[in-house]
Amino acid sequence: MPHVVTGNCNGCRFTDCVLTCPVACFHGDDQRMYIDPIACVDCAACVPACPVQAISESADLSKDELMWVEINAEKSSGTPVIRTKQTPLAGAEERRAALGF
Repeated sequence: MPHVVTGNCNGCRFTDCVLTCPVACFHGDDQRMYIDPIACVDCAACVPACPVQAISESADLSKDELMWVEINAEKSSGTPVIRTKQTPLAGAEERRAALGF
């Protein structure tokens, strides 16, 4: 099962994850990142790279989080691939602190 970007990414868009991805499966819009489930090779290299713990194995999601599987699949198909680290969104550091990281 591929990994997915969950709600912790909302409003942050830290892109540390893209630097560890061997297959460029990360896509992004103006609010967050998404993982293309077809391109993801399930290597998990991105999991420890995320400073807000927003990336999870899809099989490990709770029932309340399962929506992220569909959201990542849908949104990744219509957003550009992000291959390089980008500047986090304004307020990302405050969001990270609010999340407790």
